[in-house]
Amino acid sequence: MRFIDEVKIEVRAGNGGGGASSFRREKYIPKGGPDGGDGGRGAHVIFTASRDRNTLQELYLRKRVIAENGTKGKGSNCHGRMGKDIEIFVPVGTVIRNEEGELLADLTEDGISSIVAKGGIGGQGNARFSTSTNQAPRYCQPGMAGEAGICLLELKMMADVGLVGLPNAGKSTFISRVSNARPKIADYPFTTLAPSLGQVFMDDGDGFVIADIPGLIEGAHEGKGLGHRFLKHVERTRLLLHIVDVAHPEGTSISAQIQEIEGELIGYGETLTSKKRLLVLNKMDALDDELRALVLEEIKPYNLDTYPVSAVSGEGITQLLRDVYAEVVRIRKYELEHADEIEKPVTTRLDVPEIEVEPGLYDDEASR
Repeated sequence: MRFIDEVKIEVRAGNGGGGASSFRREKYIPKGGPDGGDGGRGAHVIFTASRDRNTLQELYLRKRVIAENGTKGKGSNCHGRMGKDIEIFVPVGTVIRNEEGELLADLTEDGISSIVAKGGIGGQGNARFSTSTNQAPRYCQPGMAGEAGICLLELKMMADVGLVGLPNAGKSTFISRVSNARPKIADYPFTTLAPSLGQVFMDDGDGFVIADIPGLIEGAHEGKGLGHRFLKHVERTRLLLHIVDVAHPEGTSISAQIQEIEGELIGYGETLTSKKRLLVLNKMDALDDELRALVLEEIKPYNLDTYPVSAVSGEGITQLLRDVYAEVVRIRKYELEHADEIEKPVTTRLDVPEIEVEPGLYDDEASR
């Protein structure tokens, strides 16, 4: 299945059904009075986050979501049926904005729902307008139109740890070794063309989720290469692993590789530079002892926690995972203890307040 992380889609909630203008007419019951029922509410368009989804492919093909209208009211005080709400399942981490870019919902947890377009309320039947001075109202209300517009959906993956690095740094090999992810692996740059998630399991049964994004190049934060489109997938991570190829085929120095990626993180913004980063020196099995010592000396000025590893042989992987897991647990605990201080994403829950119809909105002549 093709990986789709951005979708533009039209949504249209159902219109409310019109109220009925009717009078009770039964034998032997004179002056039965008005008995027109209310129209039914139009259906909502609801988006729900689900861990069973990992791409917006379904909506990419669908393009348009139109909800059902409410039905009209009838005589004998029969109310119209409400439209059946449409619930669309999207991956956890989906951000929904309107065409002007305003945030409608940020679905960061499994099961959270957002009403993106509310159905129009049904019109009131003439039975609602009966008073002591107007005992035979002959008017009713039409239903209100449902909300409609263009929604822009953007998927930002939810993971504890994000992998960043230049093309062919060994990120795909690394994630395939430490997790259940199985990305494509080859000996040429840009093998990875779409982000992938993997679950890392620790000895105690717990673990963390790790995300691999396509390799970055200079100018990625400005959209060059696969850049800006995929950097967003590590925005939500708690920790970044900066993977560097110590045996770069073109002889690019480790310092140059580090500076290039750090420059892209800085260019993207504080969202990424504020995250803790661990430096992972990959392919160490390709170096002899003398070269290893030179590599470790070269990276000292960066003052980053450093882990010499080999994703192929497994060298240093166990200790790295233990330290990463400990850091993830620490950050999770901090977030739990300071939940009130951390800004939470805007999310619309499934609670729709009743809409009061403005008095005098419908006059006798216009509503008959």
